[in-house]
Amino acid sequence: MKRRNGLTSAVALAAAAVLTMAGCSNSGSDDEADSGAAEKITVYNAQHESLTQEWADAFTAESGIEVELRNGSDSELGNQLVAEGDRSPADVFLTENSPAMTLVENAGLFADVNQDALDQVPSEYRPSSNKWTGIAARSTVFAYNKDMLKQDQLPKSLLDLQDPAWKDRWAASPSGADFQAIVSALLELKGEDATQQWLAGMKDNVRTYKGNSTVMKAVNAGEIPGGVIYHYYWFGDQAKTGENSKNVALHYFKNEDPGAFVSVSGGGVLESSSKQDAAQQFLKFITGKQGQDVLQTGTSFEYTVGSDVAANPELVPLADLQAPQVDPAKLNSPQVSELMTEAGLL
Repeated sequence: MKRRNGLTSAVALAAAAVLTMAGCSNSGSDDEADSGAAEKITVYNAQHESLTQEWADAFTAESGIEVELRNGSDSELGNQLVAEGDRSPADVFLTENSPAMTLVENAGLFADVNQDALDQVPSEYRPSSNKWTGIAARSTVFAYNKDMLKQDQLPKSLLDLQDPAWKDRWAASPSGADFQAIVSALLELKGEDATQQWLAGMKDNVRTYKGNSTVMKAVNAGEIPGGVIYHYYWFGDQAKTGENSKNVALHYFKNEDPGAFVSVSGGGVLESSSKQDAAQQFLKFITGKQGQDVLQTGTSFEYTVGSDVAANPELVPLADLQAPQVDPAKLNSPQVSELMTEAGLL
């Protein structure tokens, strides 16, 4: 009888040990905080690594919640999330541009953003669906070599760049998510026919490079008179040595032209996340005053969009850009890829 009781006790103890070990190995367990281990969220990050690392470090210092970053490009991580579906380990997705957010949203993978985070961002910097929110923004510009083009020779519209007069006189990085976001805005603003026509003209005229920084360097070196990039590449280089931008000036199209498009960087919480509260806290933090202060005072030179935090004073104010109104939820990356492939640009 004693031996039976001993065996029963041993089995019970072994079962308890197995359950304890299983609980400890489950990183998504609600009991993790009670066990003394720090809670951790996983962020699929397509934003600039240095910027998001600043956000993550400040958030961890504030909340005690650790942030693991898995870095990649907009399209790479957006497509990965769609492929992973509800099996994804991601809790949060951050991008540089809106189309990748729309891709994930259309796959039904985002949870609703908490209202307190949405309230921190004006409606023009988030999608009408409110399934994700803007976290930063960047302006389209025409970067030009000051020795090769005078102001009265600059294109008045992005659409001008399809004209034969601009053959071999402008550059872009068509394979990048940045440029494809600009084409997405053109598609939304002007329609498919006008976009196809513009892309055909672009194919005849453009000189292609890999990356916006490379475009700016080529303009600076006098290889090409101008190029379509985002504004912050110039400001970031100027804040360092200026060696890749000393001969370059920026032309803002304004007048609600497609070339005045302001691209919204996005942030969303995955519905499959088992750490909804922590993920929502992170999104609220980066759109809040502390997170937006990182944009204002940091080295990314992207625009602030939340919590009434003013942008870096070096930048042209967002209100002065006269950007067209584009609902980020309607930017269509799959269709743009198809159109650009048909035009021979991808």
